[in-house]
Amino acid sequence: MTARSTTRVIEPDTASIAEAVRVLASGGLVAFPTETVYGLGADATDGTAVARLYEAKGRPAFNPLIAHVPDVKSAQTLVTFDHAAAALAAAFWPGPLTLVLPKAAACPVAELATAGLDTLAVRMPNHPVAHAILEAFGKPIVAPSANRSGHVSPTTAAHVLADLAGCIDLIVDGGSTPVGVESTIVACLGKPMLLRPGGLPRDAIERVLKNTLHAAPPAAADNEAVPLSPGMLATHYAPRTRLRLNAEHAEPGEALLAFGPVSPADAARAKIVLNLSPLGNPVEAAANLFAHLRALDSAGASTIAVMPVPGGGLGEAVNDRLARAAAGR
Repeated sequence: MTARSTTRVIEPDTASIAEAVRVLASGGLVAFPTETVYGLGADATDGTAVARLYEAKGRPAFNPLIAHVPDVKSAQTLVTFDHAAAALAAAFWPGPLTLVLPKAAACPVAELATAGLDTLAVRMPNHPVAHAILEAFGKPIVAPSANRSGHVSPTTAAHVLADLAGCIDLIVDGGSTPVGVESTIVACLGKPMLLRPGGLPRDAIERVLKNTLHAAPPAAADNEAVPLSPGMLATHYAPRTRLRLNAEHAEPGEALLAFGPVSPADAARAKIVLNLSPLGNPVEAAANLFAHLRALDSAGASTIAVMPVPGGGLGEAVNDRLARAAAGR
């Protein structure tokens, strides 16, 4: 990974939006908040800038990127919408939904960003800072999570700086991200297919489609063929500390990632306890997931014991990220 000049952190205002646009236009890398997590932005039409992004993240070049746009009209210059995709965009954009669609004939997104696929993942984020940057830049911006590839995704500017200081040009600090897990990804390439659960629950999508989402193919291992979309590698979102999933109790010296009530005995045995949601709310759990994983990862425990999280609503996304974080550990 090539070191760059000192990474600057700036507050979001009119001047900082203009500075972010200037850096992007010069081929630089800018991290900014979305409603899901912080994204690492590069000009999607500039192959060299996209290559710098892959280098900064240490991201495999066969793992495609999401192109972010400020409005549906901009998306229509990149991809072709069918009826299902148009209905989902109308219902959930701006918001935590990514659509994988056929590339338009004159799609300007660099081939490197699509990993050579004839499809493109597109999203319209629902965050004032992200929207202001996208609108002012006037071109699509690829923006995967602003962290080292495979590591825990960032929900604050401090998380970005911890992973990428000296490797990117600019961070626009917009505070903590409200959703806390990445966007839900749906492919509309025939029958709509859920490729990645995320910040938009499956049941909300199925209500709009008036149909059941088809299941995604198995997640690709790191050395396998090109995945259909971002976020589909089997090992992803991972702390350095081993995870023990569906733990009913904490073992002595383990870090405990709790959900709901914690017994006094477990609290006493654990080296440290952080609770995704003391009241058992999966929306709160999603918002806290990555920040809590990062904090527990730095606690010096040999293992992070993870209490069970129910799979309904955003619990599906939380369990998906936990399973990928535990894979290979």
